[in-house]
Amino acid sequence: MAKLTILGSSNAIPSLEQENTHMVLETESRTILVDCASNPLVRLERAGINFQKVTDIILTHFHPDHVGGLPLLLMDMWLLGRSAPLNIYGLHYTLDRAESMMGLYSWGDWPNFFQVNFCRIPADPLAKVMDNDELRIYASPVKHFVPNIGLRFELKRQARNLAYSCDTEPCSTVFELSRNVDFLFHEASGDFSGHSSAAQAGDVARSADVGELILIHYPTGPLASGDLVAQAAKKFSGPIRLAHDFMVIDL
Repeated sequence: MAKLTILGSSNAIPSLEQENTHMVLETESRTILVDCASNPLVRLERAGINFQKVTDIILTHFHPDHVGGLPLLLMDMWLLGRSAPLNIYGLHYTLDRAESMMGLYSWGDWPNFFQVNFCRIPADPLAKVMDNDELRIYASPVKHFVPNIGLRFELKRQARNLAYSCDTEPCSTVFELSRNVDFLFHEASGDFSGHSSAAQAGDVARSADVGELILIHYPTGPLASGDLVAQAAKKFSGPIRLAHDFMVIDL
């Protein structure tokens, strides 16, 4: 059965209980890591997922809380004997910088390094990221400080869909990604440039007619304030909950 595991749910400032936002989608044939924060090896192990089985990584944008763990993950995979190829997806802007970052570590000189395929996604609405017998993934540009993408996952065998807004101000592309999905994971950092509040996430959920709204990438620890679910509920009458680390959504 397909499932989504939240590895981190905090905004850019993590807490002892909640790591920066990243997640992993598992199907029968693919294990897809969405963003690469902190030390993904440790988070995956705690979630009971063999990190060597990760087949694909999608990098939404080049901010430290979303890509900072990539060098460590690739190095750990190599040191622990990975031989299987790995696909990394992202916008040209993002992957150009990810490759440059790895170049600073001289990864081209690491002996017997496994194959890494950088798959560049065009900055077009509903650009197709992946399409196989189990799963179709779309990406659309969203409104943030740097080029960034939101994602839509369509599980063909389960006839279930989910969307992830990533870091963004309210924009039409998030609405299109979210239209009629079963689960919308929408950030709730706050109503300021490059981000959205819980109420704005509720607006998107209502307009897109989603099944359930799950708030993610929100202030945690000493920065947490207010009842985010109640704020979103003023705009959206459907089910709402906060994402938390190691939450599992069976799909």
